[in-house]
Amino acid sequence: MTATQGDLASLSRYVFRAPRWHASLAFALVVAAVTGVGVFDNTYLLEDVWQGVFFVGVPTVAASFLTSSVDRSLGGQLTPNRSSLLALICEVFVVAVLVGAGVVAALSPFGLNFVFDAFLAALAGIFAFRLLVVMAVSSHGVLVASIPASIQTAAAAVMLFVYSGTMRYFAVEGRLVEAFLSRQGQAPPELNVVVPSDFGLLLAICVVYGAAVYAFVRTIDRPWQRSLGVSVLDFLGGFIGHIADGTRELEDFFEEIGEEAVVPVTVCSVRRPGGDEKARFVLPMIHPGPMGEIGGGNLPVRVAQQAEGLGFPPHATAGHDFNLVTEREVDTVVDAADRAMADIDYTDRATRSVRVDEGDASLLAQAVGDDLLSTITYSPSFADDVSYAVGLAAAAEARSGGIEDVLLADAHNCNDGLQGDDLGHVTPGSERAFETQEAAARAGETLVDAPRAPLRVGVAWDETPWEPDDGIGPLGVRVAVFEVDDQLTAYVLIDGNNMEPGLRDRLVTGITGVDQIEVMTTDTHVVNQVEATNQVGEAIPDGKLLDLISRLVDEAVDDVEPVEAGIASERAAVTVFGNDRTETLASTANAMVSMGGGLAAATTLVAMIVSVLIFLIA
Repeated sequence: MTATQGDLASLSRYVFRAPRWHASLAFALVVAAVTGVGVFDNTYLLEDVWQGVFFVGVPTVAASFLTSSVDRSLGGQLTPNRSSLLALICEVFVVAVLVGAGVVAALSPFGLNFVFDAFLAALAGIFAFRLLVVMAVSSHGVLVASIPASIQTAAAAVMLFVYSGTMRYFAVEGRLVEAFLSRQGQAPPELNVVVPSDFGLLLAICVVYGAAVYAFVRTIDRPWQRSLGVSVLDFLGGFIGHIADGTRELEDFFEEIGEEAVVPVTVCSVRRPGGDEKARFVLPMIHPGPMGEIGGGNLPVRVAQQAEGLGFPPHATAGHDFNLVTEREVDTVVDAADRAMADIDYTDRATRSVRVDEGDASLLAQAVGDDLLSTITYSPSFADDVSYAVGLAAAAEARSGGIEDVLLADAHNCNDGLQGDDLGHVTPGSERAFETQEAAARAGETLVDAPRAPLRVGVAWDETPWEPDDGIGPLGVRVAVFEVDDQLTAYVLIDGNNMEPGLRDRLVTGITGVDQIEVMTTDTHVVNQVEATNQVGEAIPDGKLLDLISRLVDEAVDDVEPVEAGIASERAAVTVFGNDRTETLASTANAMVSMGGGLAAATTLVAMIVSVLIFLIA
């Protein structure tokens, strides 16, 4: 990926999962109880706790239960989990403002009125924050979004009105009024400072803050509309849905900006003479991103599950421009793999493997019949993705000497992270691109007329005890050993996203019992749900990984048996991010992140100045 795309991938650091609604609500009530103990001064501690739960917690509970239902009745998408989390965040903000204002009041002559004014400003502030979230998640206009966004502020205002005795300023009497609308006798004396004009003041500040949110959204939305023709709210809503609930709303946004591409899907199938498939290498020339299970992020698992034998889905020569926009597109890729399987001409003859070095590029290849099975690495130099055009050109160079179908995998096994201007992307016109093409051409020339001998293959697999947080996906570690003319070649595939620098070389030199070996990663983005890199070797000790792979290689060697194999390719028309769109999205999103904070601060400052003026005039 480019440096700009690397910055976009770093947004993964914001990923989290929204807790269940009852967990958020329980924590909110605990915060309310603690606040009651600190704010109210009653004879009994439990009374302080109760008043905190009641006066601080009730608006939060109301917002938690009502926001999602009201929003959905208006055609929105707020879930109970998000609604409760949003209410909790807003409650904590209000409590923090009250605590801060209380400290200031204790150290200055401002007094209780200052604390109450700060409370009103906090209620308006949470309305503005909720308005932004509702607009982003549910794509409502500002007026419609104001309805669910105002619930927590309105609930707090109703509580103030009833329990501060504000009704006494109106010429309305009666038992029902006193019972339900004027209950100052059951409230702490601190609430007696409220007067009717305070509610008009709260409304005015909410209008000011709401206008500030609208102006902020329209300002940051303009470059998105101009460059991509979509709204930033679509991106924010999808991103919030993905990080909070793991939804696929972000795919809808990507589908809007995507473009159609035709990609080769190459399959190498290995079967026993009786016809049972033993292993299947599947290489669609797309990228398994952008993150988590969004788009093609979980592509390796889907491809491997389709194989009758042990599935091997190595990384193709394609970058983030070829991310699938939705998971539905994976079905198209799988269908193309099935068509390729039907076209395979099996043979029991293959060549010994050769390694061709050209500059930074090192290509391991062997012919299976008239086809070529190969993988390219740049280790110990750093590299990330090999671009689609470079991969196509390299495969064409390999075929130029007489090779028919080519499966060229990017080993994707040495990278130094997402920092710096050059992330190792192998692009057309670069020195590495020509080195890759020359290595492929030499391999094709060497193997096209090389002697063929009977092929024997063994496989082994371990799901491993490691999880995606450790950098290992659900496919674990898979090994295939090809034996031809007494030469053993091991293809090791780790379900991860690239490897720590030097790890691949330590593994290759540390594994014995085979003549040639390459260690590859699938580039799965399942491991990037929380971290943007999380490469193989960051969390796992090298020794434990080496021991596991050594054991699997030995098991695969013991498993070798006569087989037939063949390679075939088909094309699939899929919707991907696209060449220009990926860089435009990355640049626009990065600009929003870098400039949005300053713009938000400036907008907030202006809104606060206006609200202070309103307080002074009132």
